[in-house]
Amino acid sequence: MAEKYTKDELIGKLDQPGWRAVSDGHPPSDGTLREAAEAAHARRAKGPSRLEEIETRIEVGLIQLEDLWHHLGLPV
Repeated sequence: MAEKYTKDELIGKLDQPGWRAVSDGHPPSDGTLREAAEAAHARRAKGPSRLEEIETRIEVGLIQLEDLWHHLGLPV
C-alpha cells in the first residue's frame, strides 16, 4: 500500500484532479481534492466519507480530512 500524504502535501494537492469522495448511500464524487473534500463535508451529517486518490489508491484519514476542511474554512 502507498504511503499517506502529510497535511502540507495534501494542501498542495487541493486543485489537482484525480480524487474521489466515497460514502455509503451516495454515488462517488470525482474531481479535484478540493471538490472531493467539499463533497465529503456536505455528506458528513449522514455518515463518514473517505477520500481516495484514484491513481495511487491512497486514502485520506478522517483527521487529515478535518484538517482540510479547516484549511478550506469549512466548519468542523
